[in-house]
Amino acid sequence: MPQIFELFGFPLIDDTQAARSGRANAFCPFMGRVCDGGGNRYSSHLHLARLPEVLALYPGRETLPAGVCSIRLVADGEPWIVCPRRLMALNRNRQDGDTHQGDSESRILRLLRYPAGTTLGVWSEVKLMYKQQVRTPAGNRQKKFDYTFDYVLMPLGRVTQEQAVHASGIDWGLLSRHLRDSGFTIAQRERTTYIEDFPTGIPSIIEIMTSSTSGGNKAKRTTIANAVEDALRGNEHKAPGINYRQVWARMVSQLIVKSEVALNWGGRTIWLVQDVLVDYICASTALDVRQFLAEGLDEVNVLSLTYGNKSHEQHGVIELGVDGVFAGPMAAGVDGANVRPSFQDMVRAVLKPEITRLVKLLVSKRPLNRIATPRAIGNGQH
Repeated sequence: MPQIFELFGFPLIDDTQAARSGRANAFCPFMGRVCDGGGNRYSSHLHLARLPEVLALYPGRETLPAGVCSIRLVADGEPWIVCPRRLMALNRNRQDGDTHQGDSESRILRLLRYPAGTTLGVWSEVKLMYKQQVRTPAGNRQKKFDYTFDYVLMPLGRVTQEQAVHASGIDWGLLSRHLRDSGFTIAQRERTTYIEDFPTGIPSIIEIMTSSTSGGNKAKRTTIANAVEDALRGNEHKAPGINYRQVWARMVSQLIVKSEVALNWGGRTIWLVQDVLVDYICASTALDVRQFLAEGLDEVNVLSLTYGNKSHEQHGVIELGVDGVFAGPMAAGVDGANVRPSFQDMVRAVLKPEITRLVKLLVSKRPLNRIATPRAIGNGQH
């Protein structure tokens, strides 16, 4: 039976003072601030006015984020992470000196290979929508790029007004207003205008792909909100399962596009996933991710994180380890007489069942309808 494994950063069974304090304050140790619901978002918030027993634990609050980090599907199985903040929060509050996710972040920075001492700006949920008229054989067509990047990392540096205008493509009047509204420092030195900490250099994209839940059933109290309510009240709870196919569909629809865009900018995209998702992709598609084990980056890059044997720990915030770096080409190529594997294999069938498998299903029940094709033209019949 699926159950919550981690709530507000700690194993649910952790009854230490640190865990109780985190739950009492709805605090996310990975972001370093109050939980925002992460992957569960606002639809799973608990409305405390209708839950007096839970409200007593959180006086003064109207709503409570669900705060579910991970779900364990079977006893002793590795939990599935359902909150992207649990996997990586690059926008975390760095004032409290915590070291959570530090090893994983360091691995990312080493892979990106920026020069030592580079200061990187971090932007989260960057929505880029761009339209362009493109000439095609069928005539002019409007093409649209409309994607949101989980994180964009880009070096920060001092640039002149002219450099900022050239880099952004915005005239100085409008750009200067944007910069001031966003809190950038604009300084005048020896009749030259400078902007401090301006994004300049090669950008990198970091994408976080965690699992989706199956939604659950309110009548059976298996939704995220129901499970959290029951768990906080100290009752037995049932969490929703994992929607494996939705996870794979979301990833495959963006994997190549976002990797290709970063390459076009001179950078790279790194996808952060959990090892159980890597195993699922290997089992359900023609892509054997683990054959692309690598030390550095390529066109498509996946950093797999894991609980390892730590998933049996019962106290404290569990730090994830690195399962492996997997990097390879986007598209298939020819290597001698063989077709070179690529990440496009993710959209190919892992198996091709024989037609007998289909017929076996079809003869198990009668057809719902019968449709006659039109008679052939030219045989004298109308």
